[in-house]
Amino acid sequence: MHEPQAPAGQGANGDGHGMVPPAIAAEAAVWIARLHGPDRSWFMERECLAWQARSAVHRLAFERCTDAWQDVAGMTLRTYAHATAAGAGQGTRAGRSGGRFKPRWWAAGSATVTALALVAMLVLQPWRRGEVYDTGVGEQRTVMLQDGSRISLNTATRVRVDLGQAQRTVSVEGGEVLFEVAKDASRPFVVRAAGAEVVATGTAFVVGLAPPVLGGGKALAVTLVEGQVIVRGPMGGALARPVLMAPGQRVRLGGSGDAGLSGGVREVRQLDHPRMDQVLAWTRGEAIFDNVSLPEAVAEMNRYSALPIMVAGAGALGGLRVSGVFRTGDNAGFARAVAQLHGLAVHELARGLELTQISH
Repeated sequence: MHEPQAPAGQGANGDGHGMVPPAIAAEAAVWIARLHGPDRSWFMERECLAWQARSAVHRLAFERCTDAWQDVAGMTLRTYAHATAAGAGQGTRAGRSGGRFKPRWWAAGSATVTALALVAMLVLQPWRRGEVYDTGVGEQRTVMLQDGSRISLNTATRVRVDLGQAQRTVSVEGGEVLFEVAKDASRPFVVRAAGAEVVATGTAFVVGLAPPVLGGGKALAVTLVEGQVIVRGPMGGALARPVLMAPGQRVRLGGSGDAGLSGGVREVRQLDHPRMDQVLAWTRGEAIFDNVSLPEAVAEMNRYSALPIMVAGAGALGGLRVSGVFRTGDNAGFARAVAQLHGLAVHELARGLELTQISH
């Protein structure tokens, strides 16, 4: 059953920047419960849309309550329909007053009240912990935040968003994200990853977080597309002074071997100016390589596919270089193209694809 969704609007305003007052949350719970009951009608759906259109907070409350309802263990539509039908037999149907629908939830049966209380309990608590967004391998997702900012998540990415009244905070727990930040000088936009912070007010930048390599900490790359950001390193790290980035710059921080437990970054590896079309290629479903090593290209392609590519005898093939534009997720096509370019063989194995030298 699909819920009636109001048109998207501006982000939550003075009502808490993502926090929903308990009264509005309770009203949203009522609407969800009634829409899943036996009395649902076209008129009720119209009234619900009108209720959502009152403000961004109303829409946010309805969206979150819908998610919570779907997650309630053991609460099915049939169960709720039976409960409300029983209540209707006792004169608990919703009434109308002055031509407007008014859900009289307080008169419903005990099962209905229990369902509403359970929905409210599940919905209210997560709102105070921040929203979590993630993607699987090969999946990409774009999310519009309540403040008007847009975040685009690359493959295998997970972020936690907390839009507070004084500061907007996003924690990148893994993967790669393109941030397009709505301007709000009174509320800085802070991205935290691997112990470092990227501070902005209104700009566009990419944050990439790679897993630990060789027992070290996580590797972090921050690329500024437009605007201005400040990158701050962790306490006690080599990034003693904040870096004020200019458009087109990339700061790469790498984890040293003694930072693995905290996952923090300890040293500045590079400050360069990469090709922006390469940095943003993943937003178009592409991977662009410009004379990179075969193992590096394979590692990048493997990020987007559940069919991994392996390089047999990496020592002998590690010197091969790869250039070109490839479609992310198409590991088979990439392997065939590389094999043809360098005279290699592609073997299909149970665990993936293997590139090997051709035996003579």
